[in-house]
Amino acid sequence: MISTKRTVFKLLTFISIWTFAITTTYAQFGTNYGSQSGKYKVDYSTPVEYTIAGIDVVGADFNDKNALINIAGFKVGEKIKIPGDAISKAVKKLWRLGIVGDVQINVTEIQGNDVYLQIALKERPKLSKFYFEGVKKGQAKTLTDKVQLVRGRIVTESMIRNTQNVIKAHYAEKGFKNTEVKIVREKDPVLANSVILRIDVNKNSKVKIDDLKLTGVEELTQKKVKRKLKKTKEKRFGRIFTPSKFIAEEYENDKKSLIEYYNEEGYRDAEIVRDSVYDVSKKLVNVELDLYEGKRYYYRSINWTGNYKYTDEQLARVLGISPGDVYNTTELNKRLSFNPSGADISALYMDDGYLFFNVTPVEVLVTGDSVDIEMRVFEGEQAYISKIIVNGNTKTSDHVVYREIRTLPGQKFSRADLIRTQRELSTLGYFDPETIDIQPKPNMSNGTVDIQYGLTEKANDQIELSGGWGGFYGFVGTVGLVFNNFSLRNVGDFSKWRPLPAGDGQRLQLRVQASGIQYQTYSVSFTEPWLGGRKPNSLTVSYNYSNQNSYSGNTKIGSLGINAATVALGRRLKWPDDWFTMSNSLSFMVYDLNNWFATGFGDYNNGKSYNFTFNTTISRNSIDQPTYPRRGSQISLSISLTPPYSLFQDKDFSSTEITDEERYKWVEYNKWMFDNAWYQAIIGDLVLATRAHMGFLNAYNQDKGLGPFERFIMGGDGLTQQFALLGTETIGLRGYQNNSIVPYETNGLGGVVYNKYVMELRYPVSLNPSATIYVLGFMEGGNNWASFDEFNPFDLYKSAGFGARIFMPAFGMLGIDWAYGFDAPPGQRDISGSQFHFTIGQQLR
Repeated sequence: MISTKRTVFKLLTFISIWTFAITTTYAQFGTNYGSQSGKYKVDYSTPVEYTIAGIDVVGADFNDKNALINIAGFKVGEKIKIPGDAISKAVKKLWRLGIVGDVQINVTEIQGNDVYLQIALKERPKLSKFYFEGVKKGQAKTLTDKVQLVRGRIVTESMIRNTQNVIKAHYAEKGFKNTEVKIVREKDPVLANSVILRIDVNKNSKVKIDDLKLTGVEELTQKKVKRKLKKTKEKRFGRIFTPSKFIAEEYENDKKSLIEYYNEEGYRDAEIVRDSVYDVSKKLVNVELDLYEGKRYYYRSINWTGNYKYTDEQLARVLGISPGDVYNTTELNKRLSFNPSGADISALYMDDGYLFFNVTPVEVLVTGDSVDIEMRVFEGEQAYISKIIVNGNTKTSDHVVYREIRTLPGQKFSRADLIRTQRELSTLGYFDPETIDIQPKPNMSNGTVDIQYGLTEKANDQIELSGGWGGFYGFVGTVGLVFNNFSLRNVGDFSKWRPLPAGDGQRLQLRVQASGIQYQTYSVSFTEPWLGGRKPNSLTVSYNYSNQNSYSGNTKIGSLGINAATVALGRRLKWPDDWFTMSNSLSFMVYDLNNWFATGFGDYNNGKSYNFTFNTTISRNSIDQPTYPRRGSQISLSISLTPPYSLFQDKDFSSTEITDEERYKWVEYNKWMFDNAWYQAIIGDLVLATRAHMGFLNAYNQDKGLGPFERFIMGGDGLTQQFALLGTETIGLRGYQNNSIVPYETNGLGGVVYNKYVMELRYPVSLNPSATIYVLGFMEGGNNWASFDEFNPFDLYKSAGFGARIFMPAFGMLGIDWAYGFDAPPGQRDISGSQFHFTIGQQLR
């Protein structure tokens, strides 16, 4: 409903527009059957047939005259009746071109049965350029994209009106309800028959809601009802996150949401009987809503018909609605069709092949405040999958896609398998997860279904480039390449190098990092996710070489070199469920210390240490997609074990005669790591992400101890500082400087047990696969201890802040955070305070 004042205004506007349209049409489509001097008169009651002896066109200075004559449909020598339909049709044809503003067809001469015609027209100008007045440069660019004016197009009244409407609608969405747009045509001094459009925009002030008045609200509270009008809020001091600006489209959506809310509360008869929006001033409006709530209804009985596969009791148990519950059609439909938080009736049938199943709830009786529902079930036959069709994988090989698909020809149709396949295709990282299109194409005549998967490839290879000049140390930089969809079998076919062969789902990673002569690291790794091609058993091989040098002036005085190689095998598990995977790896690392004096090493400066490690990791990953997960969880338990060399050696490691070179020749420890992440969409794309992490490092022989290797260092963005000890486990903690959370008594050596908790609220700015952007607010806390005896999971260094993440396929995840650390790091008196953190190519753990 609208106010009486607005109704009268709209009615007068409607009459004026139609009066203008009728007058304009009559003028523009009119014809003149006499000469300009009025010599040739036409008898309208008696049409006469003439032969066209000649045709002339006047007013066409910029268009081909012969083309205009052909469009009009005239030809010299043809017969024509005057007056007749041919004349009026010609006018309409010329008018429809859109290039003329006025058309007349005149009879200039009659000689016997011959007639000479004149097409008189007025050409419309073309658009040469346009510009905006009254708006800033950035807004002008936005408006240019919105109005989509094309230079060279004919300027028509329709173009002018459409441009005005688009601009007004754009600002109305932002709360500028009274935006004024005036378009002035200026003659182009350079181009003939062309005009320049000057678009004057006056946004005026934002229009806010001064008063929101609700009448008829009796069963529910005013506060509850107003809360459901999410975008329609009255002006109030301190209102920040839900501004009170009036936006007509949001207002209409809020009215629908309000009635839906009443229906969900059992008020099935609720309606808005009247609403009014009227101006209080140029900046304020009042909104009045008059509601009829009706009575609250309850389910009295729910009966099932047409069900043979499952009993009434089985269906009622899945439905989860009992007589006496509040009548809620929204919840009822959710439990019948798709229930994100539990089972539903459709899933019960469709997961067992009943693709043609449907159920229709019908109100068979409404009496008093009670409703009787009859569930009319059509089960149909079980459908079997006939064909699988995959489209859109222009880069990725078919076999890479098909091996992730769980809907196989010959199997019974299953909705659960469709949902799981969508998730598997999303987590590959090769396709845009927002546009994966799955279309079952059922054939009821033979009980089969074809399933078509529509995919959109996205770039997912990554490059890391950074560089600079470090004075004495020379070039400082990093070059990293990650090919996430590599194809080893096509390496020999140079026609498929773009820039390297791709499409088989393998991963190749190359990285070189250097800080002149002081620090270099080189690494390469390769992963085949389906070793042998039949089962999802992964193979990963990697090699890394790092070298750090220390200098005194220009003289090299020490070095630390590390060689590391790893081979890992992974496989998917079917128990406890098929979300689980297990990975086992063997790695061998050699530390070569040559006069190396560094914090944490103590007196161990020379010698070689060997680290031979077996690692097993059990993990479960059910997130819906990797870039911006909305639901699901990730959990992993990792155990790293070295052989307990000291238990088999006949040496007294408590003796002071044992040198550090001998003590740490064979590195030994057992290391336990636990990580958990959980994602849940709250409202729309607003996601709550919570994480918990814990690590524990233990020695087999307390006399020998752990040594300087594999300890935990916490703080900052989680990136190891350039000259920090390689081989340590670095854990980020925003709000604190890098590597600052280290047990004070270890003198920088690092802790042996840590834990950390994180809670984030995330909201996407853009889900475009070329640049996924989201903002976040977070709270987190963590700590790092020198021994398990000191471990206290609630003694945390706490922080909070906000940040943003940008995922670009070419560079991976880029992040910036501002955080405030509330506590003083170990060994410091002052709290950490404000900190900025930058991350590249990783998520903070």
